[in-house]
Amino acid sequence: MNDVSLDEVRACFLSLQQDICQQLEEEEQQNKFITDRWQREAGGGGLTRVMENGQHIEKGGVNFSEVTGDSLPASASAHRPELAGRSFHAMGVSLVIHPRNPFVPTSHMNVRFFMAEKAGEDPVWWFGGGFDLTPYYGFEEDVVHWHQTAKNAVENFSGDYYDKFKKWCDDYFYLKHRHEARGVGGLFFDDFNELGFKESFKFVKSVGDHYIKAYRPILNKRKNLPYTKRQKEFQCFRRGRYVEFNLVFDRGTLFGLQSGGRTESILMSLPPEVHWHYNWQPEPGSDEEKLYTDFLPIKDWLVE
Repeated sequence: MNDVSLDEVRACFLSLQQDICQQLEEEEQQNKFITDRWQREAGGGGLTRVMENGQHIEKGGVNFSEVTGDSLPASASAHRPELAGRSFHAMGVSLVIHPRNPFVPTSHMNVRFFMAEKAGEDPVWWFGGGFDLTPYYGFEEDVVHWHQTAKNAVENFSGDYYDKFKKWCDDYFYLKHRHEARGVGGLFFDDFNELGFKESFKFVKSVGDHYIKAYRPILNKRKNLPYTKRQKEFQCFRRGRYVEFNLVFDRGTLFGLQSGGRTESILMSLPPEVHWHYNWQPEPGSDEEKLYTDFLPIKDWLVE
């Protein structure tokens, strides 16, 4: 099994979940994550940590899940048809933080491990994950910090990983029906096992550990900025794009629902308040228009 250790991965992911929740609670100060343990009849379960109606975190969820099954759901078998007929073991941490202040971006992070087995054949395994940022009002210094931290997470493993996984993130988190990016990107990778289990595991741990290093300084810097009703309404409008992506394109959401995962935990990624306005366009020259002109177009944020 190439020294694959489910116990090591599980312990790492649970520790990561705890560390992120603790650091976010330190920023929030007045509210805590509630803990919800759940079991799945078909095999496995999870630990969901959720915060709602906080001073700075309007809604946030940090999930650990571990599920098993005798056959792959359609979302996975379509992606990897050669795995049809195999049992599976999937484990991961997935989080989405929806801030109250529209000057603080929404953030998403996921790290996961997947293994598929069949009698008489070697197991197939890989890691996946990454993190991405979805601002409403952009600050260039925040986006540069986010991408520099993403680069720091992966560059010691290979000099081309940042460029490779940034592009994958830009491509993946793209709203095809809107012809626009969901946010300013970050890292995304899947089917990752090229370094062998030990080094691939170190790689995914580095990605997970760098998420809070990337996000917490931005949250801390922007969470107390004053904002207007108009700015809050724009945040709610842009949150609609987040919902559209998660329900239409996101493979993790589809895998969770199709594999019999816990619906409440899977859909904790959705924001608490969302607006849709028919054919709405930002005013020319406004701060809202700058999101579309200066931040959503895909570019290299680390060019000197």
